Amino acid sequence: MPSTWLVPEGLEGERLDAAAARITGLSRSRIEALIADGAVSVDSRLVAKSERVRAGELLEIALDEAANTLSVVPSEVAGIEIVYDDADIVVVDKPAGVAAHPSLGWDGPSVVGHLAAAGFRISTSGAAERQGIVQRLDVGTSGLMVVAKSETAYTVLKRAFRSRTVEKTYQTLVQGHPDPFEGTIDAPIGRHPGADYKMAVVAGGRRAVTHYSMLEAFRSTTLLQVGLETGRTHQIRVHMQAIRHPCVGDPTYGGDPVLAAKLGLDRQWLHAVRLGLVHPTRNEPMVFTSKLPDDLAAALFQVRHNS
Repeated sequence: MPSTWLVPEGLEGERLDAAAARITGLSRSRIEALIADGAVSVDSRLVAKSERVRAGELLEIALDEAANTLSVVPSEVAGIEIVYDDADIVVVDKPAGVAAHPSLGWDGPSVVGHLAAAGFRISTSGAAERQGIVQRLDVGTSGLMVVAKSETAYTVLKRAFRSRTVEKTYQTLVQGHPDPFEGTIDAPIGRHPGADYKMAVVAGGRRAVTHYSMLEAFRSTTLLQVGLETGRTHQIRVHMQAIRHPCVGDPTYGGDPVLAAKLGLDRQWLHAVRLGLVHPTRNEPMVFTSKLPDDLAAALFQVRHNS
């Protein structure tokens, strides 16, 4: 039996290959191979990978056994802090090195796996390995994220993220000095044409808007505060590379590995410091903040005292 998904509103108008990759967690190249094999259909008809999907359509994929074994393995993760918890939501402070949820190609720890091991009951909405997930942080990005526990919370928060009413604020240390020190990057993001694991600013990509402002400037780096208007994969990292000021410690998107080693970093200097949302059932505004983790604080101390 094929696995089936309803195409969500947020993927309306996406290419089939891109939408299926986002829905299933499979790589885009894997999805393209499945389409070529006739293993992917939309509303029971075979379609080309470039066809645009519509919200509410039924996506069916005949996954082979190896690709269909993705599941949540309960396992508590050291370093995950529960910032807030009630019947509807749980807000966690995620350390680097932890994924939001399991995915093919990642067998490390996840927020979903930790919550399952710790006895949290979360929303059953979404794919099995992503239940309750309404936002994601990259494995190498630390900081705040919210997970839905009730079905109502899942629906309301998904809508809030789509309508851009959730405040997502980050701090990042970038190479060089952006000119101007405050601005907005409005550039579409899509899959990198030459590397399936990366994103890039590409014509025809999904609209992505990033606002940034300078907090501190140092000799060869700048500490920025960043607000996201949209939530594309790797958005901050891609946009910082696009303006030629990549996040320190991020060789995937142009970061200098020599500088990263000098600062003792083995991941991008990027942290979700503030999360503001309206509670999904009580309709009350809520704001959560997170302090810098030790590795980012130590690197920032170095650049401050060497400037």
